[in-house]
Amino acid sequence: MDWLNYHHLHYFWTVARTGSITRASQELRLAQPTISNQLKTLEAALGVKLLERQGRRLVLTDVGRTVQRYADDIFRTGRELQLAVRGLPTGQRVRLVVGVADVIPKRVAALLLQPAVEAVTDLALVCREGPLPQLLAALALHEIDVVLADVPAGEGVKVRAYSHELGSCGMTFLAAPRLAHLRKGFPRSLDGQPVLLPSESTALRRELDAWLAARGIHPVLAGEFDDGALMKAFGERGMGVFAVPRVIEAEVRAAHGVALVGRAEEARAHFFAITVERRLRHPAVAALAQVARGQIFGRAGL
Repeated sequence: MDWLNYHHLHYFWTVARTGSITRASQELRLAQPTISNQLKTLEAALGVKLLERQGRRLVLTDVGRTVQRYADDIFRTGRELQLAVRGLPTGQRVRLVVGVADVIPKRVAALLLQPAVEAVTDLALVCREGPLPQLLAALALHEIDVVLADVPAGEGVKVRAYSHELGSCGMTFLAAPRLAHLRKGFPRSLDGQPVLLPSESTALRRELDAWLAARGIHPVLAGEFDDGALMKAFGERGMGVFAVPRVIEAEVRAAHGVALVGRAEEARAHFFAITVERRLRHPAVAALAQVARGQIFGRAGL
């Protein structure tokens, strides 16, 4: 088994942190050629290039940034070990970095993440939102521990990722009180009526379009939204009927003062936890998945 030389790693980490071999040599009180040679030795041992020159500057390669993040954790843990054996508080917190696909409703994301917060004492939760391809790229670089998405990682994604299904639920159609009369005769009542829908690129939009088409219902598209919160805001103002995942129906009705129009159990909203590991090893992610499958989406009628 090849062992990592932590002295060499520390030299690299100092160069990456200070931004140059010159400053690193001053901090470490070592000659610049010594540090340069140790960096070359580390690169040879790992079989990768960690730093490259751009003009007069040394910059980290993509692999170098990954190694730096691991080194941050390694040397932070080392400092905490020193404090722990001396009986001093370490301030250590379990860190969970979550990427939330921008199509996931905020209330659903909070519902899914709450069990992780409750399961791990002193959890430091970091949430990043963005398009799924961007989040998967960050996942591949180990910048993110898990991605919450409405679709599994596709075959075309150039990332070795595993999609863990958390569950699914039907959709609920809601509207401002002045449109509540559409509940009578639902779903035929939606024919010719104004609706607000997610953007065409989303899985949820495809589910709703297919559900409407299968029933021969042709509503009027009054609004199309990338931002689910904005869609709900316009729905609250009576611009049209809108749909939300059944798991957050009660919360949305209470928060926006909207009324139930009807439920579409066959139109399913799906949710996944995507990781680079086949098994869910992070305790917070494991708790998230367990509660989602058993209590959130495992309820009858969803």
